[in-house]
Amino acid sequence: MNAVPRLTVGLPVYNGEKYLAESLDALLGQSYGDYRMIISDNASTDATEEICREYQAKDPRITYFRQPVNIGATPNHNWCFEQSDTELFKWASYDDLYGRDLLKRCVEALDDDPYLVLAHAYQAIIDGAGDIVLEVDYPLDTADPHAPERFRSLLFDVGGDDFYGVMRSDILRRTPLNGSYHHSDRTIMAELTLYGRFHQVPELLFFRRDHPDRAERAKPTIRSRSANMEPRRASRLRNPTVRLLAEYVNGFVGGIRRAPLSTADRRECYGHLTRWLASRAAGRSTGRIEDSKPASPPARIPESSAVVRGKAS
Repeated sequence: MNAVPRLTVGLPVYNGEKYLAESLDALLGQSYGDYRMIISDNASTDATEEICREYQAKDPRITYFRQPVNIGATPNHNWCFEQSDTELFKWASYDDLYGRDLLKRCVEALDDDPYLVLAHAYQAIIDGAGDIVLEVDYPLDTADPHAPERFRSLLFDVGGDDFYGVMRSDILRRTPLNGSYHHSDRTIMAELTLYGRFHQVPELLFFRRDHPDRAERAKPTIRSRSANMEPRRASRLRNPTVRLLAEYVNGFVGGIRRAPLSTADRRECYGHLTRWLASRAAGRSTGRIEDSKPASPPARIPESSAVVRGKAS
């Protein structure tokens, strides 16, 4: 292992006691070990702190920090990245699972192609027990050599969870990071597509857990989700829904403005954004996951994916 790790894994968490240990086992059991992990505990009120301190005591790669108050999911995510100083960065979620070779395959892909800005892998949705309930296809053209086409595809062909891919830190730093408005993760990914291509490792190595306590389910409205991202958003007077929606759109506009594009490519991106807005106004919604294959009954994660499970299994 290098004296200075190449990769930082940032893990923001709030009240994650139910799945946290299982996710930590999967991350710490990765075949690629040249990384440090920054855990930011958002003032949890359950056993999260005890679990984190236990794992920190037995693995020197972990740095644990407990926020003194709940600062919201957005500042907590951004804090993890702001503490990192490595070449590569990856956000991780406290409730997901990770195939043993996920980090290795992603880092290898980035090393093989300097024009890639992000690498991730095929994914499936798992339930609370860790069984696969949905195999997720990846319909996006984020590997296209033409930046406006990558941007267009991300707008219209929503799918995947590239937000949890391995990214080049210097490129991510050019973005404003996470905003506290609905779907701000999409605006970050849209901006990153304008800097370079994404790569999907053709192996099932990422397992996104869907359960009743997920913020997307527990916070069903734009306002409530935004307030979960940052508490100040709860004020209807200062943050009316129309403002939250405007900030979402402006996130895409800002990405186009900041990216190193030619005048023609910039104009093409604005055209795609205009058409996307028109489609949304007409009620043609894009789903988070498309062309997926339900696993019925739920299936176990295949041995080939080699998810390391320890204490929580």
